[in-house]
Amino acid sequence: MAIQYFWRHPLAEQVREEGRIQDRQEMTLHVLEWRGIPVPDAVRERVLACADLGRLEVLAQRAVHATDAAELFADE
Repeated sequence: MAIQYFWRHPLAEQVREEGRIQDRQEMTLHVLEWRGIPVPDAVRERVLACADLGRLEVLAQRAVHATDAAELFADE
């Protein structure tokens, strides 16, 4: 019973959320790298600093079509 309770605990949800955020950050950077697009440190730092899943989804989608890593932040 204690194990089932843990998965509903707020701490467990926080850990899952942090994992989703980290996965999105890494995937965005990997997509650029797989496509052969250089990722400057400034772009890498901005992606890794982002903790908004919705925003990270937008960045990941842009990474698929970008020709330059800076295009991820074209609206800013």
